[in-house]
Amino acid sequence: MNGAETILEALEREGVKHIFGVPGGANMPIYDAMYSRPGIKHFLMRHEQGAGHAAEGYAISSGRTGVAFATSGPGALNMVTSLADAMMDSVPLVAITGQVPRSAVGTDAFQESDVTGVTMPVTKHNYLLQDVEDIPRIIKEAFIIAANGRPGPVLIDVPKDVQLDEFSGSFDVEPRIPGFKPTTKGHPRQIQKALDALTGARKPVLLVGGGAQDASEALRRFAEKTGMPVITTLKGMGVLPGTHPQVIGMPGMHGTVTANLAIQQADLIMAVGMRFDDRITGNLQKFAPNVKTIIHVDIDPAEIGKVVEASVPIVGDAGWVMAQLAREAPQLQLEAWWEQIRAWQKENPLPEPRGDELTSIDVVRAFWQATQGQAYVSTGVGQHQMFAAIYWKTMLPRGFVTSGGLGTMGYGLPASIGVQVAHPDKTVINFDGDGSLQMTLQELATLVKYNLPVKVLVFNNGYLGMVRQWQDLFNDKRYAEIQLYESNPNFALLAEAFGMRGVVIEKKEQLKKAVDETLEHPGPVLVDLRIPKEEAVFPMIPAGGSADDIITQHPEEAGS
Repeated sequence: MNGAETILEALEREGVKHIFGVPGGANMPIYDAMYSRPGIKHFLMRHEQGAGHAAEGYAISSGRTGVAFATSGPGALNMVTSLADAMMDSVPLVAITGQVPRSAVGTDAFQESDVTGVTMPVTKHNYLLQDVEDIPRIIKEAFIIAANGRPGPVLIDVPKDVQLDEFSGSFDVEPRIPGFKPTTKGHPRQIQKALDALTGARKPVLLVGGGAQDASEALRRFAEKTGMPVITTLKGMGVLPGTHPQVIGMPGMHGTVTANLAIQQADLIMAVGMRFDDRITGNLQKFAPNVKTIIHVDIDPAEIGKVVEASVPIVGDAGWVMAQLAREAPQLQLEAWWEQIRAWQKENPLPEPRGDELTSIDVVRAFWQATQGQAYVSTGVGQHQMFAAIYWKTMLPRGFVTSGGLGTMGYGLPASIGVQVAHPDKTVINFDGDGSLQMTLQELATLVKYNLPVKVLVFNNGYLGMVRQWQDLFNDKRYAEIQLYESNPNFALLAEAFGMRGVVIEKKEQLKKAVDETLEHPGPVLVDLRIPKEEAVFPMIPAGGSADDIITQHPEEAGS
């Protein structure tokens, strides 16, 4: 077999069944080899960024490593954003890109770019594959590196002539990664220190991030045994069901008042699989001022102490560590603490819709009620993302797929494709914004091509809504370059032009019927939701502020 056939054989041996990509001149041999290999299903995307995000959605929702293909030069460079997104959110992804022939590398050949140089800062590791005999080893290494320790993206750049060279070696090869030995088992002494610290806690909180998605059962046992309140980050949603009585919401800039106040008043924080992102901590000088002990569990030692100093660092896999802690954890006496938390919840309920206009809150709640949360959700980035995070009670581990660290507009639609491919029999909903969707809306064609029944919900307020909200609150209403309403398409008609069902909802009384019809439709649907232009998402902590500065409603409403 040639190099291209060798790549596909190696991928199949890694259990790869689905690939998202775009062909081109420099990776054409791989696609030619794929023509007669039915074991792998390829999904033709309309843009390489979309291929990367689809692979992310596949990986996040399934726990399996996603795979994306692109050609050289512009193809590979188009994928850089999704690689950076996967790096920030610890998503296991293997990207295989074509490159110009070895003899042309460095000559500014047609569609040449230094892909390994460009992607070095945004991948966990990358390779320029220069010998056909190295293909089995390098692909095996790529999957090990992508999925083990802290997950992340790995890129393999393959010159076209290597794809055409004859392979005469063996697939029975050993990986060579001498420096890659992630610690999975937490140190027993540190685990005992954590147990000792818990015993004396009176106001503890369990702060759970995306690194705990596969630790959900152990975390549930630990939480229920100790009785601790649970706060889930944007990436940690679904580790415990959103309706669990101990879950008190999301922390940070658009987190619940109760979750933020609990962190501020806590005497102990146990952080599991999260990295104390600035959107959670706000002003570090004012973050958790009453805390005496921070227990930080993470598989990546570089994250522990990077932002917030840990009293009890535990390096290890969240599932393994939490299983140990759950066995020995004490039942804590937290009646007074829970009394305070319930009082905060009663005093600070989530904002409710006002008036008769159709709102984002109405939409999220209506789809949740119709599915009871038994749907996989993807989102774009913006106000709609935060409305979904606050009001969608995620019931499924790995069930809320969103761009956290990088905040990539346009993420939601292509990510939903990967989610639907990973879960063909499940309902998949993409909450998107009119600004975010237009970054990658060409992927509607991919939904139609493969009849993927994703429900695309477009929160259409005619603005770059989150930017408008900041300009409203902090720039004295100087609305600079955010208006979309003069030139937005009719999204429902646009969907129909692609060949899928399009629906427009303008009034609240239309919602119930539209929700039922959308969910019952066997194919993809786009719903254009005409929400108020001035709608804002609260609570909100201003950038650089702390939980003491939280805003629960628009200042003009507060003063009226």
